[in-house]
Amino acid sequence: MSASVTGRCHCGRVTYESTKPVNWSCFCHCEDCRRSTGAVAAAFVGFDRTAFEWTSAKPAVYPSSEGVRRLFCGDCGTPLAFDADRYGEEIHLYTGTLDHPENTPATFSVYAEEKIPWVHLGDGLKAYAKSGSGEEY
Repeated sequence: MSASVTGRCHCGRVTYESTKPVNWSCFCHCEDCRRSTGAVAAAFVGFDRTAFEWTSAKPAVYPSSEGVRRLFCGDCGTPLAFDADRYGEEIHLYTGTLDHPENTPATFSVYAEEKIPWVHLGDGLKAYAKSGSGEEY
């Protein structure tokens, strides 16, 4: 992967760049992520906050729960990021907003115990019942 990673919302108003490659890439199956994206699972990449910046308009912010913010484009509505106090050194961007998402395939799933029953995890990736530091699913 190249050292610089860029992305944007659907309309292009909000753009971002990281001068370091992604730390990790995963699928999240929790209900909160499903509801905030309208998808059966969300795909995320994690960036070091110190190497990350919004390079144009700043995203709008929705405080979705205590210590958690969902960032999105205020014009086109594209969900852009999950920003949580508990991950202070990182920001989590939706993989689909990357300019080249094909370069960052998911390597694991989290909150698999909350997945929709008809979703089958047959991709061979490691899956965790809750967070990536918890027990395997």
